[in-house]
Amino acid sequence: MQLKNIILGTFLGFSLMACQSTPEKTDTPIVNVAFTTPLESDVRSEIAIARYSELLYRANLTDEQKAQLYYDRGVLFDSLGMQTLAWIDFNRTIKLKPDLPEVYNFLGIHLTLKQQYTKAYEMFDSVLDLKPEHEYAYLNRGIALYYGDRAQLAQSDFQRFLDYAPDDAYRVVWLYLAEQAISKPEAVKHLKQHAKKLNSDNWAYQLVSLYSGDLSEKDFLAGLDKNISNHQQYAERLCEAYFYLAKQHQYDGNNARALEYFKLALSTNVHEFVEYKYARLELQVLQNQALEAAQAVQ
Repeated sequence: MQLKNIILGTFLGFSLMACQSTPEKTDTPIVNVAFTTPLESDVRSEIAIARYSELLYRANLTDEQKAQLYYDRGVLFDSLGMQTLAWIDFNRTIKLKPDLPEVYNFLGIHLTLKQQYTKAYEMFDSVLDLKPEHEYAYLNRGIALYYGDRAQLAQSDFQRFLDYAPDDAYRVVWLYLAEQAISKPEAVKHLKQHAKKLNSDNWAYQLVSLYSGDLSEKDFLAGLDKNISNHQQYAERLCEAYFYLAKQHQYDGNNARALEYFKLALSTNVHEFVEYKYARLELQVLQNQALEAAQAVQ
């Protein structure tokens, strides 16, 4: 499908060979991958931030009103990738209204991205104390546990998250990632069982097919532009696709290829997506591992 501002081309591999921390399989450069113009900042969000800022200057606001404005502005900062400003506003919110579960959820995500996992767990625990049915707290705590090398606990949270919507392919994929860290054969077995409850017409089903081995990487890449109607949808799909491809190569020990795909996910500028946020974390982890490996041989 031909779309405005979308370019299909050959990716000239920019893998950082110095970032290989372990011996890797021989990879040819990634070719025939899809590119898109990175998403631009949402003008409406920027205008809304300006309006919230004006309202906050008013002296007749209650603490609860200020807390809500700080929270809403923080969410917009977060959606535009302004992490520091979002962090400041979320902390202002919690001081004024310490019983708002959503702000703990965002703070937990930010702490996970900072690799401060223990503090992140505490934030997600606070969400669930205030709102036990907050299903996305299970996802986000599961992600924090996954990156904190607590795969079995992550598995439990991802399973709980999947129970809320067994027909959601993304939930199936995150559960698979945690189970894969425990036992690859069992993870694939469960993945195929969960796939029976999914709608194969939804694009996300392709992720499950990729991980189960029923779809090749080449065919997966060839289908990325199907049923896409605009640039934003395409950028969002590429962000997801490249993140999950990177995770697959990372598990197989192809860190150079994983680095390339994580960078491609970041090139979309889809700041709101989980895949974008954690692609940046993945790059930090891989680069830190490479630095430690380089220092060890000196």
